[in-house]
Amino acid sequence: MRLGVNVTHMDPAIGLAAERLGYRLALVPEGFRADAVSVLGWLAARTERIRLSAILQIPVRTPAMTAMTAATLHTLSGGRFELGLGISNAYATETWHGVSFDRPLQRTGEYLEIVRMALRGEEVRYSGTHYQVPSPGAPGEGFRMPAVDLPVSLAAVGPRNLELAGRHCDGYIGVFASPERVAEVLPHAWVGRARAGRPRQSFQVTLSAGLSVGADLEAAARPLRPHAARFMSLGHRERNVYYRLAERMGFGRAAAEVQDRHAAGDLAGAAAAVPFEFVDATGLIGPPERIARRIEAYAAAGVTTLALTPYGADADARTRALAVAAEALDRTGVPA
Repeated sequence: MRLGVNVTHMDPAIGLAAERLGYRLALVPEGFRADAVSVLGWLAARTERIRLSAILQIPVRTPAMTAMTAATLHTLSGGRFELGLGISNAYATETWHGVSFDRPLQRTGEYLEIVRMALRGEEVRYSGTHYQVPSPGAPGEGFRMPAVDLPVSLAAVGPRNLELAGRHCDGYIGVFASPERVAEVLPHAWVGRARAGRPRQSFQVTLSAGLSVGADLEAAARPLRPHAARFMSLGHRERNVYYRLAERMGFGRAAAEVQDRHAAGDLAGAAAAVPFEFVDATGLIGPPERIARRIEAYAAAGVTTLALTPYGADADARTRALAVAAEALDRTGVPA
C-alpha cells in the first residue's frame, strides 16, 4: 500500500506537501472546470521524486494527442509520469464538449489500443469503428514516435470497464468504493488479465478517496458530502454511473433526493441528503486510529495506492490531514 494525493488547480501546492511527506503519487483529475495537463506541468517543474498521473478525458483528445502528451510529460518529469485515462461521462462529454458519447466501451477499447501502439514506438495504423489512423484516403505512411515505457491506467466504475482495464492497462483507478466494493469488482479485471495473458501481480489498483480527520464522525463527514452530491447529479440519473453506483450500494432513495435538490438549485440541501453511511463507506474519516483501520481494510481488498483528497479549513489543515494518513499507514504495518 502506498499513498497518493489528488491535486487540482485550486490547490496545486498540496502536491508539494505530499512529496515532503513521502507520498508516492500526485493524481490530477480532469472535469469541466480545468484541464489536468496544465497542473501536471506545474507539478513537474516543482517536484523531484513524487510520481505524477492524471485522469485525462478520452472523448476530448485524439489518441495521438494523448500519446504525445504522455511522452512529453514523461520526459519533462524525468520519467515520473504515469498515464491515467477515463471515459468521463455523458453529461460532461455531450453538454460541455459537444462530443458524442455513444458506445463508450468500444470507443475506450479502440482508444487504448492506439495509445499503446504509439507509446511502443510502432507505426500507427488502425482501422476501427470510431478511429481510423491514418484517416481514409490520407497520403503517405502512418506516423510513429519514439517508444516511451510508462504505465497506463484506466479510471473505471462498471464491470465491463474493469475488464477493459485488466485487458489493456497496467492498472485501474477507482472512486466511491468501499473495501468490500473493491474486492467485489476486482475479479472483472482478472477476467481481462486472463484474456490478455497478463499476470495479476503486475496490476496496480489506485483508489481515490476523501480524507477528513476528526473525533466527531458526523462533522468529519460533512466536507465530503458536496463532492459526492455533485457526482451523483451529473446529468440524467439513467446515464449517470455514479448515481447507479449509489443505487447498487443501497442508497437509491437518497441518490434520487440528492439529484432532485441539486436540479432545483438547492446545492446545500443536495449535499445534506448524501447519507453519512455513503461517505463513511467510500472515504477515510475520523480519528487516526480509525483511519489506520480503513487503510488496512483497503490494503486487504487489493488496493495498492490510496489517492487521498484531504479536507481542512486551510492549506495547513489539509497538510496535517495528509500527515495523519501517512502516520496511520506506518502504524498499520502494511508493507509500503
